Amino acid sequence: MTSSSTIEAPDREARGSDFARLSRRITEAGLLDRRPAYYALRLGVVAALFVAGWVAFFMVGDSWYQLLVGAFLALVFAQVALVAHDLAHRQVFRSRRTSEIAGWVAGNLGVGMSYGWWMDKHTRHHANPNHEDHDPDVSPNVLVWSQRQAAVSRGVARYIGRWQAFLFFPLLTLEGLHLHVAGFRALGRPSLKHRGVEGTLLVVHFAAYFAAVFAVLPPGKGLLFVAVHQAIFGVYLGCTFAPNHKGMPMMTGDERPDFLRRQVLTSRDVRGGRMVDIALGGLNYQIEHHLFPSMPMPNLRRAQPIVRAYCAELGIPYLESSLYSSYAQALRHMHQAGAPLRARER
Repeated sequence: MTSSSTIEAPDREARGSDFARLSRRITEAGLLDRRPAYYALRLGVVAALFVAGWVAFFMVGDSWYQLLVGAFLALVFAQVALVAHDLAHRQVFRSRRTSEIAGWVAGNLGVGMSYGWWMDKHTRHHANPNHEDHDPDVSPNVLVWSQRQAAVSRGVARYIGRWQAFLFFPLLTLEGLHLHVAGFRALGRPSLKHRGVEGTLLVVHFAAYFAAVFAVLPPGKGLLFVAVHQAIFGVYLGCTFAPNHKGMPMMTGDERPDFLRRQVLTSRDVRGGRMVDIALGGLNYQIEHHLFPSMPMPNLRRAQPIVRAYCAELGIPYLESSLYSSYAQALRHMHQAGAPLRARER
């Protein structure tokens, strides 16, 4: 667990560097200022949709239409998780403690995901994106992210990695389950702060969740509702993160460019209008988000032209793709990464 309870940047090495000039431009433009009205509206809408989904669940009762309710709640759960992401970066509240409490409510109590576990993992990702030795998001647990990883892979990754590009989206149906299980497993680690609070809120979430489901639905329908809800939740959440770094340059060993280049070269932005902003929770501005994690989500769109122009001044490649193209690039990269495993079959 990191010593900080929030995800912050830049690190000290970035000060006085190329990043410092960019940071001054962003600060002078007022893009790091809080947006309380926006977040009051966003949190209010997401909370209202969350309540409305469960009200609809109880009103629909014992019906196959509950599968539609489950799909709707899956989308809402993902939006709650995206709110937890903004809370972890202190985009919403200035106070670290307030952000943490709100994160427990949204993450642990709202969607059954350990806020502390996820924040630790995400902090390490932000510090070293796409670094095979330091970024937990590219560790070869089930999937392999480079031919180097594929060549030494063992266990599940060795078999799934061969055709992982074709299996990627089906595997995302299990992402929700993975988040839940990982959260409970993290409770056994002394490094996780506030384990009592986090554990209690996780237990309350799942007790209430399963009590509600099986109080309304018979076992068969209840299990199918849970499967549909958790599968769509996992796919949606996975799809918000997949376009951001997958298929971008990977780093190994002592490769560690300065802060500005480390963040820009390993990230891509996704083109789209306001609906894409809402659907991806602002993560479509991944370059800007990685450079300024505490920047409120609605300011990322305004920061993009400043960052893009500055990168052009320095000759730093800045990649922006359509949503479709970003997925295609990610899948091509995954297929290429699994090449050594397919070669073993010949």
